[in-house]
Amino acid sequence: MTKLRIGMLAPLRRSLNPTTTVSRNRIIVDLATGLFKKGHKVTVFASSDSYIPGIEIVGISKKGLNFLPPSENPFYTETAYISHEIMEAVIHQDQFDIIHNHMYPEFLPLLAAHSYTIPVVTTIHAQVTQELVMALSDTYKKTHLVCISKSAQKRLNLPSVVIYNGIDITLFSKATSIKRSYFLFVGRMSKVKDKSGKFLDPKGVRDAIMAAERLGEELRIVGNVEDRAFYDTIIAPHLSLKIKFVGEPSSEQKLKREEIANLYQNAKALLFPIHWEEPFGLVMTESMACGTPVLAYKRGSVPEIVVDSLTGYTIDPIGGVDGLTEAMKKINSLSTNEYQKISDNCRMRIEEEFSAEKMVENYEKLYRKLIGER
Repeated sequence: MTKLRIGMLAPLRRSLNPTTTVSRNRIIVDLATGLFKKGHKVTVFASSDSYIPGIEIVGISKKGLNFLPPSENPFYTETAYISHEIMEAVIHQDQFDIIHNHMYPEFLPLLAAHSYTIPVVTTIHAQVTQELVMALSDTYKKTHLVCISKSAQKRLNLPSVVIYNGIDITLFSKATSIKRSYFLFVGRMSKVKDKSGKFLDPKGVRDAIMAAERLGEELRIVGNVEDRAFYDTIIAPHLSLKIKFVGEPSSEQKLKREEIANLYQNAKALLFPIHWEEPFGLVMTESMACGTPVLAYKRGSVPEIVVDSLTGYTIDPIGGVDGLTEAMKKINSLSTNEYQKISDNCRMRIEEEFSAEKMVENYEKLYRKLIGER
């Protein structure tokens, strides 16, 4: 079968590398790697300090934008680099059969879509908001949109296909024995505040802490802290022998992927009490791949990933912390055999629907279809 030449546009905030834990970057690395292993030539436009074995990197900025020296006008600096990346892809498009746009924000490269003579695929990684729909409404006909869940597709309400994200099921694997030692929370801690100055908590770590305290349960918290004040006001006052923050509270995730996988493997369940319309939720698939069930508020993509009572429990968000504590009690009440069955279901579901191999296969089929139509 003909080998493809694929150009990918990556976000510039952080470098790409095999150890990254940032969701969008992780998907790009795994997709590019999987396509390379299938014999395709993959070129990624990214920061110059990026590295993916076997992949050609076209450097745009010296470092990820988050790590550049301070500038008088950061917005001006960042948009200048983003514009440069878009035009570099346009200029060199004759080297590719297809362009796959993963940029942040996704809609900016589409302003130049009329300059492409080859198909352009755009994966919408971000939450689908009114502003995103507005920005895409005039340009979506110039690209082929991919949503990462049916929930996101419904909110987008524009012609698109759904391709689920996939993970490395070799790294995220079941432990040889079930420990069920603690509950686990993995997620970003937001810097965004409401009009009153109160931190918003889209990932729901506050609810996870409240539920663990009510039941006297052990909780491990992992994630990047976008604003130290979030950590100081919402997390630090609750830290104890039972409530622990794992790693360093910094803006970048410092734990290695192997360390995070180990945390999943030894947890009773992952707590995922989200307060926003999560377009996918990579941590749910990582946890389930390790055989660890997920307790999640039924929002966004949750019902597409977690099968209630089979791979965890989905909770009506109206019930809030009360519903979360009841789900935690259910997990605690399971016999060893009952828990083992749920654990096996978790692993099987990820192997069948959410592996990196499945994702690569689905994107490859889409590329060939679009190139063939052209």
